[in-house]
Amino acid sequence: MRVLVTGGAGFIGSHVVDAFVADGHEVRVLDALLPAVHPAGVVPELPDGVEFLHGDVRDPATVDRALGGVDAVCHQAAMVGLGVDVQDMPEYAGINVLGTAVLLAGMARADIGRLVLAGSMVVYGEGRYECPVDGAVPAAARRREDLDAGRFEPPCPRCGRQLAWGPVTEETPPDPRNTYAATKLDQEHLAAAWASSTGGGAVALRYHNVYGPRMPRDTPYSGVAAIFRSALEAGRAPCVFEDGGQQRDFVHVTDVARANLCALTAEPPDGALRAYNVASGQPHTVGDMARALADAFGGPGPQVTGEYRIGDVRHVVASPARAADELGFRAQVTFADGMRAFATDPLRPAP
Repeated sequence: MRVLVTGGAGFIGSHVVDAFVADGHEVRVLDALLPAVHPAGVVPELPDGVEFLHGDVRDPATVDRALGGVDAVCHQAAMVGLGVDVQDMPEYAGINVLGTAVLLAGMARADIGRLVLAGSMVVYGEGRYECPVDGAVPAAARRREDLDAGRFEPPCPRCGRQLAWGPVTEETPPDPRNTYAATKLDQEHLAAAWASSTGGGAVALRYHNVYGPRMPRDTPYSGVAAIFRSALEAGRAPCVFEDGGQQRDFVHVTDVARANLCALTAEPPDGALRAYNVASGQPHTVGDMARALADAFGGPGPQVTGEYRIGDVRHVVASPARAADELGFRAQVTFADGMRAFATDPLRPAP
């Protein structure tokens, strides 16, 4: 199969390209080489035979050229992370929403009916919770006064009691709580509309906390694993926000790449979008991750700061059952092995 991978020079995209090439597919990469990920616009090394196009997914002419002769699209290009502040909103909306719309329109013109979309667990907002009195409930938004007082757990929106968290499934209603999350949900809605209108098939892979080699170093758009690694390399303790008890599912980037390969080669949904959690199924706290990484690196232990960021969520972990049942995908890299390797994995230089 000939596949266009947008964002294929980035952290996750480059691993997806590796997996596709290793499986015998012909790959073309379209990447804008955004400075937040690619310092000085340097093109990273790609496997032999991969065609590279430097261009912006928001430009229709560039997209039409990139789509020529391809059978499927794997859309990884996006502006990621929580960002700096609301001044980032136009760029998030432009790259993630407009860029996806331009790509989908180009796919319709080129009669390409197969899409794998890089989704995100951020569409869920706070994860799944149950109240001992009110049962399953959506978590109330966390209030500044509670966070300032060190009360980090979201309360029951009906009675205010302590909630118990649990894994989200793909049927959990979306509840985006920051700009990035809103744009990732918009991407899914656009892909679903494209599929319905054209009869194409779209798979949205909702990545959980991805880490591994080639992560960009400490920037406002980096994942927390890279931020902690950068601190350790500088001889500093990783600074853990809140109390370190935030539950997450850390999934290795090579497993994420395999999930994309499974989605590419599976029978696509007919005229619809189908979403899948891409997760290990083994949640750990952010504090656990900081300690494991510090131990593996041999650096100072983590420092729990009590600081917080508006827009962060407390707990979000997932059930990987649907991806296992329908795509045959199961994560293979354990948390212990992955963190041990990540302590010395090469990262991308900071811009």
